[in-house]
Amino acid sequence: MTYPGAALGTQVRVVLPAHLRNLAGVHGEVLVRLSVPVLTQRAVLDAVESRYPVLGGTIRDRRTGKRRAFIRFYACEQDLSNEPPDAPLPDAVAAAIVAGTEPFLVVGAMAGG
Repeated sequence: MTYPGAALGTQVRVVLPAHLRNLAGVHGEVLVRLSVPVLTQRAVLDAVESRYPVLGGTIRDRRTGKRRAFIRFYACEQDLSNEPPDAPLPDAVAAAIVAGTEPFLVVGAMAGG
């Protein structure tokens, strides 16, 4: 599904884990502008890495573009981590992100529970 607001440069809220916020020198949520007709994980992460170049390679491998181990992605209480990066986000998730009612969460996972 396409969201016309995204094509006009929608600002998306992204929540980063504390260590990545420190690295980027930000506090709280970050806002990134998207100009894409279809929201995907790749579009959101490309926008984050474009705005905060120091984060390049910390969330995704620079060479392969794959999600780093121990990093997870969530939105609207849904785990999006294992979804293909170029797959459109589920309609309800994309609508909530475009509306600004839900952020895209980048979460640092822990091993061993």
